[in-house]
Amino acid sequence: MKALHKFLPVATVAGLLLSSPVFAADWTLAPGNGTLGFSGTQTGKAFEGHFEKYDGTISFDPAHPEAGHAKITIDMASATTGDAQRDSALPGHDWFDVKTFPTAVFEAKDFKAKGGNTFDAEGTLTIKGISKPVTLPLSIEIDGAALHAKGHLPLIRSTFNVGVGPWATGQWVALEVGVDVDVTAHGG
Repeated sequence: MKALHKFLPVATVAGLLLSSPVFAADWTLAPGNGTLGFSGTQTGKAFEGHFEKYDGTISFDPAHPEAGHAKITIDMASATTGDAQRDSALPGHDWFDVKTFPTAVFEAKDFKAKGGNTFDAEGTLTIKGISKPVTLPLSIEIDGAALHAKGHLPLIRSTFNVGVGPWATGQWVALEVGVDVDVTAHGG
């Protein structure tokens, strides 16, 4: 029994020394360094837009992506497509309802390695108060103190009550939309 008591402290210290803690680097989205965009089809014609205001943080280490997480907040009133009629409608009740829901949030709970510099950010997207699980495929490049993430997420807008009333069907505006991420974060 005495031998066991002598062995336990040594085993504990050895275990602490041999275990490697997982520390993810923290990155902050750099406003103006990238695009958080969206695309769709209206009356048979493709359109694109983007959000001018968004921020967030990413905790990510490519050697241990499963320990990472991210939170991106999007100012829904900052949506712009370059079409005055569409841009004036987007903040309204039928579309983003920015008076009630000023922001959308993507929270990644972890990243899954897919090979090379590709990862799946698994988490939750919340738009208009509706939260749904999503998987955002990303390519992630790290160059010194900059992290560059690029990906595309297809969505069905009606899942989040975007486009209600006369817009609830795909008759005028397709239900399928795309979210395009091409952003740079700094830190590390």
